[in-house]
Amino acid sequence: MALLTYLEPGEAFPATEQALTYPNGLLAAGGNLDVPTLLAAYDRGIFPWYEAPQPVLWWSPDPRAVLFLDELHVSRSLRKTLRRDGFTLSADQCFAEVMEACAEPRPDQDGTWIDHSMQDAYGELHRLGWAHSVEVWQNDRLVGGLYGVHRGGVFFGESMFARVTDASKIALVALVHLLRERNTEFIDCQVETEHLNSLGARLLPRVDFEKRLAQTNRQPQGAPWTLPRSCGKLL
Repeated sequence: MALLTYLEPGEAFPATEQALTYPNGLLAAGGNLDVPTLLAAYDRGIFPWYEAPQPVLWWSPDPRAVLFLDELHVSRSLRKTLRRDGFTLSADQCFAEVMEACAEPRPDQDGTWIDHSMQDAYGELHRLGWAHSVEVWQNDRLVGGLYGVHRGGVFFGESMFARVTDASKIALVALVHLLRERNTEFIDCQVETEHLNSLGARLLPRVDFEKRLAQTNRQPQGAPWTLPRSCGKLL
């Protein structure tokens, strides 16, 4: 029977092969959410996901949900929504607000894993240029968006939200637009959902995911993240 590794602050992560099969991908507990720990985790394909009062829990699921940029599926109805141009876009303009919106209670959840500690940690990653957000607006109201961590060749998606129909899908289309300009290979979607599958995400065995991850560039992209204001220009 596999035992869960408990990490002291600053301690290295164990091999991902040690992750539990149930719950799928649980690798370790403990440590902290400081910048070196988070970047070391993402470089190994490991991410934090927990709810207080739990310790920080670290995950590496097998298989892994990913979206290759050239496999993005934009449905006919979503194309019509984009052409109507009823939404406007921005990037990195209100990172904290996007995280707060992602943390709002949802009908299928009892609580949120995006607590103040997570918001502070990813806010610091954003300040340092590693974490980014995409915002979708309607009549100057923030109605959708997403955030995640960009490590050169991979964008590690953390969460998205929508307050009106299609807003989170538009945010993902906008993200792909940005990432294509930055020679990004794929988006890590972490775990499978019907929503992401409908947009083109698919599963990779962890070993294949890690091979692709090891081959990608880790360098930060210095250019500001900017999007066309009009969502119609994404087509």
